[in-house]
Amino acid sequence: MTEQKRKPLPLTELTALTTLDGRNRADVVELAFYVSEFGIIRTRVEVEAKYLVALSEVGVVRPLTKPEKTKLMSFGDRFSLSDAKKIKKIEEETDHDVKAMEKAFREMLSGTSMEDLIEKVHFGLTSEDINNITYRLVLKRVTKEVFLPVLDGLVDDLLKRANDEKETPMLARTHGQPAVPTTLGHEIAVFARRLNKQVRSLEDYPLEAKLTGAIGNLNALKDSYPDIDWITFSENFLRSLGFDPNLITTQIAPYEDVIEYFQHYSRINGIVLDLDQDAWRYISDDWFTQELKENEVGSSTMPQKINPIKFENSEGNLGKSTALFEFDARKLPVSRLSRDLSDSTVIRDMGAPLGWSLLAYKNTRRGLLRISPNVKLMTQILNEDWSILAEAAQTRMRRFGVDDPYSIVKKLTRGKQIGRKEWIGIVDQLPLSDEEKKDLKRLTPEKYIGLAVELTEKAVEEINSSRKTIH
Repeated sequence: MTEQKRKPLPLTELTALTTLDGRNRADVVELAFYVSEFGIIRTRVEVEAKYLVALSEVGVVRPLTKPEKTKLMSFGDRFSLSDAKKIKKIEEETDHDVKAMEKAFREMLSGTSMEDLIEKVHFGLTSEDINNITYRLVLKRVTKEVFLPVLDGLVDDLLKRANDEKETPMLARTHGQPAVPTTLGHEIAVFARRLNKQVRSLEDYPLEAKLTGAIGNLNALKDSYPDIDWITFSENFLRSLGFDPNLITTQIAPYEDVIEYFQHYSRINGIVLDLDQDAWRYISDDWFTQELKENEVGSSTMPQKINPIKFENSEGNLGKSTALFEFDARKLPVSRLSRDLSDSTVIRDMGAPLGWSLLAYKNTRRGLLRISPNVKLMTQILNEDWSILAEAAQTRMRRFGVDDPYSIVKKLTRGKQIGRKEWIGIVDQLPLSDEEKKDLKRLTPEKYIGLAVELTEKAVEEINSSRKTIH
């Protein structure tokens, strides 16, 4: 079939241009209510309606009856896909998304008791007054209602693992090489605490919004109603929507607050990516075993394979998400003079980096559910080389004032494979009292875990106490 004769394919999960709306749609479908075109239009209508109510409260619009106010305040909740389609149809003529919404809003009032308010719809505003509030509302709501439950769930998964394995000894590695013993629970607790700290910061981070007119000076509102305190009006309206007011703007609200909000996600992505890669390595080393699912296939040619695909999928999606957030951080602060429109195509697509992040977080959780520690192997590896107790030996000698103990232990241990028998021999050569030597000989890799258990318990307690709602 020639290119000219090929009919356009209908939009389905099989024909979507990206996997977020294709093969991965089921995993991110809850985002659509917020960040889709429908979600953005619905929130614009909500903001426009609440603005009209606010105008009535300062006398620009006649006093509203209780049913009228209730109806306006519920416009967003009652907004339907059919309503959104009507607005998109109008936009085909206007080639302007907010103006199309404004025209449709006027039609919603036509034929009702509020028909006399039609000319006060979008009164004194520029599109960006509606849009900057809309995008920030969407961002706040999708974070609270979608991301926080998923991220807190991931923290909970880690907390349970940390608590269950707080006494499970394992060999820690620095630079990929054997270091000293730790516990599996402590290693997991580190990730849990890092992640929880960023999630709590994201949860509490305040966004700013503006309602300042075409170039930031409230010109039209001040000129039309000079006796109204429009600065206070703007502040009160924005606070009623949960924002810190920004009164010093051009046509657009500066994006630094949104960028910082996105950077919370970027930092969370980095932590989850670190977790993915460590889990992958532990699986590769057989320190973690993977759950066998009977009908799954790990390779098209190697029947024996069970691959860590959930962690790998998460890793790839985190990379895409973070790259887009980083682009946003470079692009959004820059707008020519009082504004240009190049930010619009960027901010309206915030569903993409959010979608890749959500998909990644869910796959990391799935990956964690499918792994179990191979305690027998971890213990075996821990006991293979007792040179990991060298730190204990040289520190003991420091305590008792031995001259240059580091060099003494280095000469006896560096680059050597040392078992229990060899360790006993090394201890016998150390310039320590018989009592101290006896104590060092009683030390084993499994016992040399410091305060790992106590610190893990402290991390769990700290995380639980940091939450507004205990999950």
